[in-house]
Amino acid sequence: MRIIVDVMSGDNAPLELIKGAVLAADENPDCNISIVGDRETILRCAEDNRISVSGVDIIPSYSTIVMEDKALAVVREKKDSSMGIGLKMLQEGEGEAFVSAGNTGALIAGATLLVRRIKGISRAGIATILPFPTPVLLMDSGANLEVTPENLYQFAFMGSKYMEKIYSINRPRVGQLNNGTEHTKGLPLQTETYQILKDSELNFVGNIEGKEVPFGACDVLVCDGFTGNVLLKNTEGMGKFMMALLKDILTSNPVTILAALSIKKKIKTLKHQFDASEHGGAPLLGISKPVIKAHGSSDAKAVKNAVRQAIAFVKSGINDDIEQFCAENDAKKGFFKKILK
Repeated sequence: MRIIVDVMSGDNAPLELIKGAVLAADENPDCNISIVGDRETILRCAEDNRISVSGVDIIPSYSTIVMEDKALAVVREKKDSSMGIGLKMLQEGEGEAFVSAGNTGALIAGATLLVRRIKGISRAGIATILPFPTPVLLMDSGANLEVTPENLYQFAFMGSKYMEKIYSINRPRVGQLNNGTEHTKGLPLQTETYQILKDSELNFVGNIEGKEVPFGACDVLVCDGFTGNVLLKNTEGMGKFMMALLKDILTSNPVTILAALSIKKKIKTLKHQFDASEHGGAPLLGISKPVIKAHGSSDAKAVKNAVRQAIAFVKSGINDDIEQFCAENDAKKGFFKKILK
């Protein structure tokens, strides 16, 4: 198995990306790691930081997709970028999965146009694990600002397969993010999707309000990418806020410091739970080969875990199940009409 890592994209590129790829190579000796980027920059960075890159293959690139670039730059002006070359390698079978911490829009556009969607899937979505005691897969967390009931149904199915295969959850509970639990709540998108999910083969548990999400109301939460991204960023912000508040309380005086020492392990567990780097990244479900979007601010640990996630995705056979589902339901035309009847 070969995992391709874009080491020139992201806030901490290339150092943290290189370090993470090397750590992943060390921890997964049966897996080959190819890092894509400016060769001279990679070698100089590795030498300056005393990092051995002998365990990874360096694939040269000649430009970088930056956050200000338009999404289609990856397939137009910057085909020779680390992201563009990595996606092209994945398309041509020179690797089994691709990891990047770069421009989300460009990654989605490149994955869709180069690697292509699974036949029968109308939109790919970003599947992000929300860091709660009971993990919740948020689908979509930013790829699609506008969606249809068909898209949300497909998101629900793909998300269910992901939680089943990666988290070993039998018949994952699917919920729709909404402003109330009643089936009549929301805009036409939500009310139509409610009926489709209710009549589907999925384990649909109804509408979920935002306040219920942290308490294990469902395993897969579906919504449009705009709403999902707002929820995700709010969750990340609240996690940081609560940890900072807890630190301030527990270090306010000698008594609270002693109290903090007595619950040190529990605090560490809580911090670990809210640490986005533990999950590494979010898969683009619906793309024909595994593409993992790492957080833009990923450090070496997050990159290493994103590679681990890519390996698990490849081994899981999730895409095979999605392809079979689409084929059994007559690809793009038949399966959605079947649900609507």
